[in-house]
Amino acid sequence: MNSVLRAQTRIGQRALLLTTAAVPVTGWTVHAIALHRRLAAAKKDPLTGLLRRDAYTARARQVLRRHGDDVVLVLVDQDHFKDVNDSLGHPAGDAVLRATADRLTAWAGRGASVGRLGGDEFAVVLPFPRGRRDVRLGQLVRMLHSPVTLEDGQVIDVAASVGAAAPDAIGTRDLSLLQRAADAALYEGKHSGRAHFATKKHATVPSVNGRRAGRPGTHLWGRAA
Repeated sequence: MNSVLRAQTRIGQRALLLTTAAVPVTGWTVHAIALHRRLAAAKKDPLTGLLRRDAYTARARQVLRRHGDDVVLVLVDQDHFKDVNDSLGHPAGDAVLRATADRLTAWAGRGASVGRLGGDEFAVVLPFPRGRRDVRLGQLVRMLHSPVTLEDGQVIDVAASVGAAAPDAIGTRDLSLLQRAADAALYEGKHSGRAHFATKKHATVPSVNGRRAGRPGTHLWGRAA
């Protein structure tokens, strides 16, 4: 009987040691998961869930390195967004931004870098078959011009201007130059209702931090993407 008790005691002690040893490991695992989630959240815009500027830039450069000339950079700028905020309030404006983010994410698909650069401006860098550029950009414009339904059921009309640039058309894979060209093309075709594709001349437009010089807010930007 004593031998049985001793054996049970030894088994219990070993189980206790294993449980005790596992506690720090479990604690570090929980801590690591929480840290990973915080870091991931820090990379994303809290309103739209899209990548913030720095995270978007890092991911965009990865896409360019991986796919070379078979890439397109797309800039999107909401049309008359201030009017939405002024007439319907900021919650309505937020709903438009979230809808735009969802549409961009759905359109771009996996493997893209989709970011909110600030305010009502967005950017996408994605692998892009050359022969389908016009079709795909036309699809994006239609998506961005679809009405947005607010939480109270009110439906509002929205629109956005789109500029795009590709390495083979611009002659460079430099992200800053591609963004400069796409930005210039966007503003050349502002409110036109269609996407404007950049040429080499658009990359020569004077810029501030990779954005067209003279456009609103250029003096506020950080380093170029």
